[in-house]
Amino acid sequence: MVVRIDEAGCVACGACADICPEDAVTVDEVAVVDADACTDCHSCMEECPLDVISG
Repeated sequence: MVVRIDEAGCVACGACADICPEDAVTVDEVAVVDADACTDCHSCMEECPLDVISG
């Protein structure tokens, strides 16, 4: 199961994209997860300062 980002709470800080070992997260106005690249390691969930990533 790929992680999900609560777009309403995301402030596009980029912490999740910086920590992702698979480069599966990109950030523009909000963070977006590439489901094909995500390995469900949850690094982004642990790194998110706002806890808006679940999975």
